[in-house]
This record gives sequence, structure tokens and C-alpha cells, in this order.
Amino acid sequence: MSECDTSLWLPSIFSDNMVLRRGIPIPVWGRAEPGKRVVVRAGEREECAIADPDGRWMAELSPMEAGGPFTLTVEAGESRSFCNVMVGEVWVCSGQSNMQWAVRDSMDAEAEIQDADRSSIRLFTVPNTVADAPEEDCGGEWQVCSAETVPGFSAVAYFFGGELSKALDVPIGLINTSWGGTPAQSWMSRSRLESDEMLRGYLTRWEENIRTLPEQMRHYEEVLMLEWREAVERAKAVGEEPPWEPWPPQGNDSPHRPTSLYNAMVAPLVPFGIAGAIWYQGESNVDRAHEYCRLFSAMIEDWRQAWNQGAFPFYFVQLANFTPVVDEPAESDWAELREAQLQTLALENTGMAVIIDIGEAEDIHPRNKQDVGKRLALWALAKAYARDIVYSGPLYESMEILGRDVRLLFAHTDGGLQAMGGDLQGFAVAGADRVFHWANARIDGDAVLVSSDEVPEPVAVRYAWANNPVCNLANGAGLPASPFRTDDWPGVTSGR
Repeated sequence: MSECDTSLWLPSIFSDNMVLRRGIPIPVWGRAEPGKRVVVRAGEREECAIADPDGRWMAELSPMEAGGPFTLTVEAGESRSFCNVMVGEVWVCSGQSNMQWAVRDSMDAEAEIQDADRSSIRLFTVPNTVADAPEEDCGGEWQVCSAETVPGFSAVAYFFGGELSKALDVPIGLINTSWGGTPAQSWMSRSRLESDEMLRGYLTRWEENIRTLPEQMRHYEEVLMLEWREAVERAKAVGEEPPWEPWPPQGNDSPHRPTSLYNAMVAPLVPFGIAGAIWYQGESNVDRAHEYCRLFSAMIEDWRQAWNQGAFPFYFVQLANFTPVVDEPAESDWAELREAQLQTLALENTGMAVIIDIGEAEDIHPRNKQDVGKRLALWALAKAYARDIVYSGPLYESMEILGRDVRLLFAHTDGGLQAMGGDLQGFAVAGADRVFHWANARIDGDAVLVSSDEVPEPVAVRYAWANNPVCNLANGAGLPASPFRTDDWPGVTSGR
């Protein structure tokens, strides 16, 4: 809305078919003529606000129970009405390509789409765009979930919302704000990055990238593209698959720019009432995995501060298995990123869906998004909605060295530990030389005993420590154990 435009305006997050959060004050905001009295009505509820000298106004409707549909009306000389509005639970669903991944491209897509006529679920997709500073609007509109609207929607978000809908029997609103290939720092505010000396490095490195951009572009056009074209011709001549075109240098219009997606795709949603957030991201931060826990925790706190709804639930997906299986224990940047995600559980009111069992070696986008959504929903149902269910796979707690054996204890062993599909696999043990060897492992109640003939004096154990580990520890509910290590030795991303 321009400075001289005095007409009544509300951001796009308010539209027909929207879902408002139940049980909390409901913020409604926008712009109008400065000094104008704005009246907001929903059912029998009515609240007023006065537009400030800049034309901004906000009213808070008193909390409402789940239900609908009804009409939300805003009046300030002129009137705006929003129809088919529901009250229920609202979740923000964000991250990179695995969150953006559409229902139509997922496992059993045709059957899932045919079964998608669920009018109590509402879908909102934030368009992909970047911004230099926080925006007031993001575009988009709420849609009723149906076979026509769901194919292009986030599969993880949809399957998560479907599980909540079945369990809670209330309207569910899903806000998909995601963009493939993007790093966590793009989803954070500038003030939060600037407030931390380590995180400030993301800003300074980007500034250096922009400073050298002309030189990078010359090298890209005169060297890299030339080499690529020659490689393509060679591949064609021998009937081989041509190489991928090199990625061009990134400028300030890139979604990799720190803060750019927070400004364009998060800030316009604040302070719309939400129950919490789900997140599937991390692949684009693997190169600096050692600092991802600090970065990711800061991002979660940044969002919570922006919404000012307290430490709302924030549940995330640990990275799936990916790339070819290796024969021997080795270092792994993907394992380090998973460890950083595991460490983020120390932050209040967070949860982690482990999917180390459903990845695909040759595809960074596993098609099984149903189990991803379900495992996120288990955390939400148990922690946010107090359902008495098993919600997490085994999480490492402690170790005890017993001569040549190491005894590992776990939390969340619900129903007892088990090896899925054969003998227990995925454990490696090392002595003081820090050289890991595959271990023999067996379940002993709520513990696992590991040993190796090649390590007579063990000091450290790792489980599923690889890009694509062969591993099968789970609890009685069949939920997989998170990868972990007992050592804190520097990894391959330390110092990057």
C-alpha cells in the first residue's frame, strides 16, 4: 500500500477460506486512512482500532472455539469481507526443497490426490520471492483442500495436517513458506544475525561475495561456461550423459542472500496466530554443519521473538540418508549436520522427526513424504496436544565402558529396543587412536552392548555416522533411532 493510498487494506494472509487460530486472541491488522476508526467483526465478536499517523492499525478479537464457517468483516468507511472462515489450528511449514516438494511428485500421488477432498483443511502457499527489508505482504491466498488444490502443495505439510485433522477433528490451516536449495540464514532477520559474532559472518561473507561478483561473473562466463560446453560436446560424441551446467554466481536477488527470505516470506505472516511451526531443511548448510546448531537455534528463537507468542512448538526433520553407501566407517558432513539437528533438541519446545530409514541413495528428495508428515505429527500430538502416544525413536543418553564392551543407554525405548529387519547394524567403535571399526552390537533391555575384536580398549562409539548409513535400531513402536556419536572429536566441517 503506498503512502498516499488511504483505502482499507489487509495483507494477503487474510482471505476467503482462511483458518484462524483457536483459543488465543486473534490479531487482525492492515492499513487505513490515518486516524480512521476500524471495526473488525467475526460472528458476535467485535473489536475496534484507530489507524495511527502512518495508517497502520491492529485489532485483537477475543479467543474463539474451533468451528465455522463464518464471515470476517473489516470496516473503515469502506468494508472488506472474508467468507468461509474457520477457527482451528494453524501451522507454519517451512524449509527448502523437501518441504516445498509437492504432493503430485510424492509416493502414491494419484491415490493421495483422489482422497484429498478435505474441506476442514485449508492451504496457503507463500510465493517465492526475496526482499531487502521486511515486507508487509507476501501475496497468496487460502484455498480449501481438494483434489484440485492439493497437487502442487507441500507434501510434508499436507500429510502432517492430515494426521492432525484426523486426531483433533478441528479445522487445520497450513501455511507453506518454503524454497528449494535455501540455507537457514536466508530465513533469519538481519538483527538476529548481527547480534551474534559468529552468525554475523554470514553477512560479511555475503558482502564479500557481492564485492567480488563482477570478477566471479567474468570467470563464470569466460572459463566455467566454456569448459562446460566443451564437456557437453565430448559427452555427446561418445554417447554419455552431459554434465550439469555450472551454477552461476549469486547476486543480491538470490534466495541464498542472508535475511532475504525472512524479509519476503516470513515477516509478512507475523503476527498471524499460529500453533507452531514445522521445518525440513539443512541440506544447504551441510558445508558448515559444525555451526548449524547455533544457527538453527538462533533462527527458531528469532521467529519466536517475532511472533511474540512465547516458545511456540517448533518441530523439524532430521536429514534422511543420501548418497552411496560406504564400506568402512568414515567422517561425514551429513552426519555432522544431523548431530547439529539432534543438539537443537536442547532448545525448549522443539522436536525432531528421524527419517534415517526412508531416504534414497540417488535422490536427495525421498518420495515417501507420508512418513515424514506422520512423524512430525506424532511430536505435535504428543507435546502440543497432550496425546498419550509414542512420538520419538530412541535417543542416545549415556555410555559405560565395561572392559572390551561399551554399554549404551537410550531414552524413548517405548516397547523395548529392536533391530528392524535382521541383526543390529550401524555401530562403530574406536580406541584412543580415533580409528573406527565396525562393531558387533546386541540389544540388552533398554541398552545396546557394542564391541570389536580390533578395539580392545574402546573409548568412543558412533551409530549411523555416514551420509547413507546402514542402520536399523528402533523402539517398540518402530520409530528409528537418531544417529549419534559419543565423542566430540573435530569433524570434517570444523573450521570451515
